[in-house]
Amino acid sequence: MNDDLLAAQGRSTLSLHKLGVFCGLAAAVWLGTAEAPTKLVNAGFSPFLISMGMVMGAFVARWTVPTLLKGTGFLFADLRDKPHLIVWALLAGMLWAVANTLTIFAVRNVGLAIAFPLWNTNSLVGLFWGWLLFKELRGSGFKGWAKVLGGAFAIVGGATVLAYATAHQSDTPGKAATGIIAALGAGVLLGTMYIPYRKAYISGMNPLSFVTIFTFGELGTVLTLGSIYMGGFGHVVSELHRARPMLFWPFLGGFCWVIGDLFQNFAAKYIGIGRGIPLSNTNQLWGLAWGALVFAEFSGLSPSGKALIITGSLVMILGAVSISMADPGASELVNWRRAMNRECDRYGLDTKVVAEVVAGDDPLAQHPPVRRWWEAVIMLAATGVFVWLAIGTRSQHLSISMPWMIVLVVGTILPLGVCGTLLWRRTRFS
Repeated sequence: MNDDLLAAQGRSTLSLHKLGVFCGLAAAVWLGTAEAPTKLVNAGFSPFLISMGMVMGAFVARWTVPTLLKGTGFLFADLRDKPHLIVWALLAGMLWAVANTLTIFAVRNVGLAIAFPLWNTNSLVGLFWGWLLFKELRGSGFKGWAKVLGGAFAIVGGATVLAYATAHQSDTPGKAATGIIAALGAGVLLGTMYIPYRKAYISGMNPLSFVTIFTFGELGTVLTLGSIYMGGFGHVVSELHRARPMLFWPFLGGFCWVIGDLFQNFAAKYIGIGRGIPLSNTNQLWGLAWGALVFAEFSGLSPSGKALIITGSLVMILGAVSISMADPGASELVNWRRAMNRECDRYGLDTKVVAEVVAGDDPLAQHPPVRRWWEAVIMLAATGVFVWLAIGTRSQHLSISMPWMIVLVVGTILPLGVCGTLLWRRTRFS
């Protein structure tokens, strides 16, 4: 579309690269906040229960948010056009469910502020898959490669410093080692999960459609894991009933995760997984803020341990920034187009239509969504679940700093309005 037509429709001409960067930053804030409820694992609850609570919250959010923004008619039409991507969305959900459970084990063993940067090594895994499978960085030139590789080495170095600090500051080295392994294992799975993300978006699928199917894979997987490791499905139901007074918090965490994940999906769509994922992985700033300021996780560490953790985190952040600022040049964009054409040829997709969707101009998104009566039922049911869980919630006796919590909650809400507005004006959430 030309600029005049965009202006006539009230749409922004913000570049897709800038939009992707804003989405990555907004994702970081919400993904970081979503992990705060995992601290409940330190109150004696099983990591599987915390993970199930988060996944159930995510299940509700992955239906209600897309329904609210686009309507079920749009979602079903998008899925009908690309049915081959349904299995990839389910696979991504399964990988996330396993990775999320590992992150909770990591939080229990080494703490939120330390585990967060370790599992964010998924940037390296995603970077590799983006280069290998989707031609990201191909033709980017020396400057682009230098930024990306320099950032990648910084991420690895920062993770090494954090692992060293954890092992030497923990009173139980074996427990710390288990936490480190769990966090790094989660990083590998999360990095691999981005393969279906990128495959879907260079094929023209809308992120809102993708996450709607994604949730079935994650819910089925976490229930299966819980049944295996907790003595059967009946025992899982019994434990969930026992944990009823605290379920609201991981449920809310899962809902927040979906908001962050949606922004992350849009970032992956518009600037690729090699750039978008490291940018969203600055969520470690928010993980550190919640862990250190709200939960006082640094109180038991020596000054040298604190210095190592802060240094390692800053190094990883600088690495992520370096990667994200490596704008794709014309030659690299040609290779991105070749990867898109490959998917179109493989699955018989209309190349012209897919190219428009990839550029943020989905023809299906140009008209207001047609609303159905059952969409109101979906929204009311989701609200009812939240109210029901909130009514039965009791204090879990965690030591927190309320003033800092208020500051971080406000800092989480602001990017939602800013980035949500930018996405609507530029792409109509396409």
